[in-house]
Amino acid sequence: MTPEGQDLLLRGGDALGLDLTPHLPAFAELLRLLLEGSTRTNLTALKEEPDIILKHFVDSLTCLQGGYLHGVQRVIDLGTGAGFPALPLAIVQPDLQLVPVDSTRKKIEFVAATAAALGLNNVNPLVGRAEELGQDPQHRQRYDRVVVRAVAALPILAELALPLLRENGLLVAQKGPISAEELNAGRRASGEVGGKVQVVDPFTLPILGDARTLIVIEKLKPTPAKYPRRPGVPNHQPLFWNGNT
Repeated sequence: MTPEGQDLLLRGGDALGLDLTPHLPAFAELLRLLLEGSTRTNLTALKEEPDIILKHFVDSLTCLQGGYLHGVQRVIDLGTGAGFPALPLAIVQPDLQLVPVDSTRKKIEFVAATAAALGLNNVNPLVGRAEELGQDPQHRQRYDRVVVRAVAALPILAELALPLLRENGLLVAQKGPISAEELNAGRRASGEVGGKVQVVDPFTLPILGDARTLIVIEKLKPTPAKYPRRPGVPNHQPLFWNGNT
């Protein structure tokens, strides 16, 4: 990581109330491994150091806002891709037990190898789909938190995430700007699968100023057994939602 990159990372962390100085070596190695891995596998569309630092590293850490991920918790990261937000969270919050999930085996192999290289013993990657894990007794209602950086509509995220949560667990969803229509559909879908939207927090990504929204949904009661529906259905037939994802 260049000195300019280090400065960007520290400034981004500063804006989030985080001192990332002790973690600079780990993030520098994560950057190196990501760039190296991207020459062999399609891990990320971002190829430039400033973009990776701000749109992957700092953006991943924005879900620490509000304190929802503090303390010892079992956290599943749905659709982790190349390990975001799981790997930055594992670096900064070693108390978290993180299960990054993706349906693409090559990406999960990269996450596993990278976690091992960084000595992140709190990361246990898994190849899978949320629809199947949500019906698997080993995963259904087993997690304290679900995190997701997603472009999917909120009703889809609610159906995929809430079956995995224990009662009083939280879905912490990182999204861009959200319309009133999508939010309303997300509220209805959350109620259908046993939860309630508790927090809608618009903010801007440090330094870049891109619009973001942190949405927190609490699991209040058990999810009906029929949810999540079979693979592909939540995306193609979202609950209470006909808009674009």
